[in-house]
Amino acid sequence: MCLRSALPLVRAVLPDGRQSLFAISNLLAAMLGLVIAFEASMPRPWFVLLTVYVTAQPMSGAIRPKVMHRLAGLAVGSAVTILLVPNLQNSPELLVLCLAAWSGLCVYLAVLDRSPRATLFQMAGFASTVISFPFVNDPSDIFDTTIDRVEEAALAILCTVAVHTLLRPWDTEAALRQRAASFLRHARRWAGQVLGDRPDRLENDLRRQLAGDVTELGMIAFHLPPGAGRGRIGAGQVASLQHDLADLLPIAADIAARIDDLRATGVIPSSCEDLVRDVREWIAAPEPTAAPALRARCAAFAREDRAGWEGLLASGIALRLDRLIEVLAHAGRQAQFLPQDAPPAPAPALPGDHGVAALAGLAMASAILLYCTVWILLAWPNGATMAAFAAIITGSFAAQDDPAPAIDRYLVATLKTYPLSAFILFVVLPRIDGYAMLMLAIAPPLLWMGYIQADPRRSPQALPMFSCFIVALNLQPRFANDFAVFANTACAQLAGIVTTLVITRLFRSAGVVWTARRLLRSNAADLADLADRGRPLRMAAWTVHALDRMGQVAQRLALAARGERLGTADALLDLRVGPRIIGLRHGIGALPAPVEAHLGRVLTILHAWYRRRSRRGHAQTAPFALRMAIDRALRAIVALPTHDAYRSQVASDLVGLRCALFPAAPPPVFAPDVPA
Repeated sequence: MCLRSALPLVRAVLPDGRQSLFAISNLLAAMLGLVIAFEASMPRPWFVLLTVYVTAQPMSGAIRPKVMHRLAGLAVGSAVTILLVPNLQNSPELLVLCLAAWSGLCVYLAVLDRSPRATLFQMAGFASTVISFPFVNDPSDIFDTTIDRVEEAALAILCTVAVHTLLRPWDTEAALRQRAASFLRHARRWAGQVLGDRPDRLENDLRRQLAGDVTELGMIAFHLPPGAGRGRIGAGQVASLQHDLADLLPIAADIAARIDDLRATGVIPSSCEDLVRDVREWIAAPEPTAAPALRARCAAFAREDRAGWEGLLASGIALRLDRLIEVLAHAGRQAQFLPQDAPPAPAPALPGDHGVAALAGLAMASAILLYCTVWILLAWPNGATMAAFAAIITGSFAAQDDPAPAIDRYLVATLKTYPLSAFILFVVLPRIDGYAMLMLAIAPPLLWMGYIQADPRRSPQALPMFSCFIVALNLQPRFANDFAVFANTACAQLAGIVTTLVITRLFRSAGVVWTARRLLRSNAADLADLADRGRPLRMAAWTVHALDRMGQVAQRLALAARGERLGTADALLDLRVGPRIIGLRHGIGALPAPVEAHLGRVLTILHAWYRRRSRRGHAQTAPFALRMAIDRALRAIVALPTHDAYRSQVASDLVGLRCALFPAAPPPVFAPDVPA
């Protein structure tokens, strides 16, 4: 209780309260685990220390949901070790091959599963390599050693969770509310921008930022419990906000495109201009009481019967403005994370890329085979350390398109830490005695590294610094500071990093454009499925998946060379087309048979075209037959004697398709249709 009462003072005095408290929490967890390890005579107390810092996350709420996954992965990896090593002790080559295949499979599953379950697969692969490699040549004590490693890792995980649960160094709910408010500001700013003059560069930057916000919300939702109980924020509430922001992108892009098309005709009603201006002013300073009145004006404007292409464009703008106000108003309520009467929608699972995951798994297996071949041929006593360390690095950066830059930074951070490790090991530790002096000696560097770990800009430097510092100290029940062991371990670590870097540059430096093309092909395949009338509709999941891919494309192409043909505009176009396809499928059964036949023709051509795009892997111009089919369907709908909601919505969806896929085409001619 005294410690908790001192937290406000800690936050006020230290450079950054949250980061400093996070570093202190990690240090307390490490010290607790270290004391228990020494008292219980565990053989490798340093392994407890290292696992604490690997387990720690800046948001304490992101640690607890992963506890069971980490422990389960540890158990699975240990079971594989006990299964393989004793049974293949007479065939080291076959044992290495099996370990490489297992580690590759774990990395494949970890990269494919973009949820907390990935921690289970990652931990299973790490546990088997770290435990098994030192016993490839002598597996006599493998069972006892495996039990020791499991006890040490489990102790570290439980100590970390206990301390972070008690101190809560990073208030998850406060951080979530702050991030949600920031996301909503980005959304309103972008929506206001697309309804105004829209400088291209600013609009693109804001669009990428909003796509990244939605992707980040999806990852946050995965780290939270499913429900919101006792006033706590749950994954469903975060997912509801994510759905709103995901809907916003295609809606605002549709409005902007239709405004441009209507202005290009030279015939834009002043009432439409006034409506757009009023909505833009409401976005800049939203007033809850004004939203219903604005929506009523939009609905009334859309119901007015207007003739010709300009009338359809104006009515479509009003319908989309109505939907824009509804989404922004609902997102504003969701961003406050208020208690809800109805259970919120669950967070949809983000799709994985089998190709990228398979490449990462293959690279992991190939790297382990190469490490172990070099180690066995050289008969290097510390070769097991090199192989285990290199395998951990390979798995840690497996999800990246090109891990080489990250491994470069890992190497630099490791080299920076060696002088500090040598000073502590050979100058400070020989002059101390007892737990208290040991903790005082290693606390300053651990606090400094923990502070860096909590800084989002510098956190990638923390893991190599912790790994180098803790492994180099090699804290044991009996102190030993053998320089030969220190140098050998340092050389093994550096050899593992350098070897990983070389292999990565040879096999894993996949271009960002290549990965972006794969993502756009996945979008095209999904759109082909949406246009297939024989498949069920999953609107919410599709929107989040498509927007997640758009965020990934934006992140990758930000690093691509100038002049690349692909861009986020392709992904945004897919986001605009998808809802229109779903709208056609919803309305196709509520209109007369002749109109339904025209709509069916549009969907059939869309299905075939997007299926070809998904196979060929690059954007293609929409076929002329599709434009003709859309125009025939529009003429058939305009000729209907009644003017109901279905007619207006389907007409708006067809206009949206035509504007998105044929922006430079001349307006359609509304004359009596000629049979094909």
